[in-house]
Amino acid sequence: MSLWKRFTMIFRSKANSALDRAEDPREVLDYSYQRQLELLSKVRRGVADVATSRKRVELQVNQLEQQQAKLQTQAQKALDMGREDLAREALTRKSALTSQINDLKTQHANLQGEEEKLTLAQQRLNAKIESFRTRKETIKANYTAAQAQTKINEALSGIGEEMGDVGMAIQRAEDKTANMQARAGAIDELIASGALEDVSNPGGQDDIARELESMSSQADVEAELAALKGGGSKPAIDAPAQDGAILDAEGSKVEGTNGSQS
Repeated sequence: MSLWKRFTMIFRSKANSALDRAEDPREVLDYSYQRQLELLSKVRRGVADVATSRKRVELQVNQLEQQQAKLQTQAQKALDMGREDLAREALTRKSALTSQINDLKTQHANLQGEEEKLTLAQQRLNAKIESFRTRKETIKANYTAAQAQTKINEALSGIGEEMGDVGMAIQRAEDKTANMQARAGAIDELIASGALEDVSNPGGQDDIARELESMSSQADVEAELAALKGGGSKPAIDAPAQDGAILDAEGSKVEGTNGSQS
């Protein structure tokens, strides 16, 4: 195979593939239907033209027959008046008209036959076009339904281009969210370990100080708990003042002392 043949074959195959992708069967069917309607219109115009010609021949025949009758009358009248020569002339003209009438009747018969054939062809073509129109609409509806079903299936399966882009966008958003969450957790751990300083609390305690303070606070709690268990109580003045309870207690103590002295 020569290089040129290979080139032409590749070009034709790619062109055919491109045309197949660009072709919409519904548009092709509509175009075919439109062409058939145009053909039907031409046939109808042909039937009308033949019918018009037939009618014109009929009119000519009628006119000639009227002239023929008139010549017959004139021939009879001339013969009655003893003018045989005029009668002969009238009959001669009548004979010529008879020949023309016969020719026109032959043409009329031919035109009538053509008109009947065209009328029958028009009826058949009209029925065929109507059948094609019904089948065309059915094919178009099936094609549209199949196309919609294909798009739905592609969307559900993620094969479709649009839904594929949406799926990739969702995946990218999830990846970014996971990275942000991981980064936030890492920064929290670094701040907690003291590797990073909390800029919102400048000069704040480091982790050792916080731990020592926590241990001290816990030791105070344990000491106070042990004092309570041992029956002792801390001075009331150390307790938080609530609703004047301490003052009331001191007042009662003073009154008791005065009462004992009296």
